[in-house]
Amino acid sequence: MDRRDGETIRARGVDRRAFLKAGGAAGLAVVAGGLEGILASGTPPAYAQPTELHLLHSISFIPEGDVELRRQIAEYNRQMKTAVRLETINLNDLQARITAAIQSRTGADVILMAHNWPHLYQNALADVSDLCEWKAKDQGGYFPQAEAAAREGKRWLALPYDIVGLLIAYRRSWFADVGVREPPRTLDEYRRIGAALKTKGRPIGQTLGHTLGDAPAWAYPLLWAFGGAETDPSGKKVALNSKGTIESVKWMVAFWREACDEGALAWDDTNNNRAFHANEISATLNGASIYIFAKRNPDKIKDDTGAPMWRDIAHFPIPDGPQPTPGYHIPISHAVLKYSQNPQLAKEFLRWLHAKEQFGKWFEIEEGFSVGATTFWEHHPIWGTVDDAMKAYRTAAQASRMFGYAGPSSGRATEVYSKFIIVDMYAKAVQGMAPAAAVKWAESELKKIYEA
Repeated sequence: MDRRDGETIRARGVDRRAFLKAGGAAGLAVVAGGLEGILASGTPPAYAQPTELHLLHSISFIPEGDVELRRQIAEYNRQMKTAVRLETINLNDLQARITAAIQSRTGADVILMAHNWPHLYQNALADVSDLCEWKAKDQGGYFPQAEAAAREGKRWLALPYDIVGLLIAYRRSWFADVGVREPPRTLDEYRRIGAALKTKGRPIGQTLGHTLGDAPAWAYPLLWAFGGAETDPSGKKVALNSKGTIESVKWMVAFWREACDEGALAWDDTNNNRAFHANEISATLNGASIYIFAKRNPDKIKDDTGAPMWRDIAHFPIPDGPQPTPGYHIPISHAVLKYSQNPQLAKEFLRWLHAKEQFGKWFEIEEGFSVGATTFWEHHPIWGTVDDAMKAYRTAAQASRMFGYAGPSSGRATEVYSKFIIVDMYAKAVQGMAPAAAVKWAESELKKIYEA
């Protein structure tokens, strides 16, 4: 398995304690003493200086979204006479860049954060409670997952931006070829369907690699579907090694062997998109990008008959296991770094960017890939115009759970995610480790984090 995209916190030489220290108080130098002080210092007054702001994002799976974001930033710069600069990098490189910036206390002023990363970096992040309270009041309140990802007690660590819904994209005609007209309701049904499809050379594509979205968004709900949990409700005692967890691993081993493309072990978040569009897999857990890209590129993305593929794509949530299965959808937020020399400008810019007018334009271009971090966007008129295949994404964020269950979201839960322990528990088992041994290994790794 290729680990380069999944370099973890400690692999970079930074442990959790170093992270929590990395963001100490950052003061701003203020030139005082009026004109005499300015002349003596040789520094022009602040309002005469060009004002710059560096914004770091991951590259969007909806390219048109990045085009709109750049357009909005250019508009803001013209209006406000500022120089906000957007930098985009590969999704799986983002966390390493955050680590490096905090260690060196240099880098982007505002950084996009996925999952509950703000908890891990909280000592390095400026308090944005005022912004978060404004947005909640203005846009209907946050979905619980967005709040859990970005809030620690009364303090907001980051401003929730959106939630990326993840559902299973599938080929309707291929499912029909094995007698399936409706999406499966249980994991066992899904396994049987996948097995029938694999015999026809149309396997399910599911990564268990060190990649930001698709692997953990499958592994964590699978754990929950069988009643498994990382910790007890206090979040202090590891509770992973249970009958339910072992059963979930056993199920995954059988599913992998019977239904999945076994070459998908180390896929990143782009491999399954390409495999789906190449008619190599029948289904995969993903955001809406597979469908949206296929629809916007009908001459490029065709099915096995030569017709535009998008017409044959639909979506369903991860089916239920022995227990109802909450999905995992990726919360995205903006964090202001304490080392920033322009924290006030950063907050002003974010208030403008997150306002209904700007976010609404970007939201419409995303066309359902983003479901919004607040409940206001669930009722946006776009949901009345999107294709039937996209309508399931509208309410995806309602049925989502955060890392760390059954305990609270925390920096420790973020570290478990960042080290891909839950994902690796399943990956080790499908590669031959006994399920009970894989669970015991993961339990040991969790104890190093939660009970240290």
